[in-house]
Order: sequence, then C-alpha cells, then structure tokens
Amino acid sequence: MQTIITMECTECKSRNYTTTKNKSKHNERIEKNKHCRNCRRHTAHKETK
Repeated sequence: MQTIITMECTECKSRNYTTTKNKSKHNERIEKNKHCRNCRRHTAHKETK
C-alpha cells in the first residue's frame, strides 16, 4: 500500500520532491536531508500533508 507524499524544505517552504511511503508500516513523518534548488544547499525536508 504505497502512497505518494511530497517533501517540503524546512527553511524556504518550497515543495521540491515527491516519494512513496508505506503508511501501514511507517506512521510517522519522514525527514531527510536533500538538496534544495531555491536555497542552493542541502537542507532538511519534511513530509507534508
């Protein structure tokens, strides 16, 4: 049961990435370090609603 989620930069609030997640196994929100195009550096990206 994979669902598509979007990742949002914690600093500039732009939504840069989409990924999939199995919500039945992982209920908590994902946070990963990814490259933000607007900030031009690696920042933390969190899962949005």
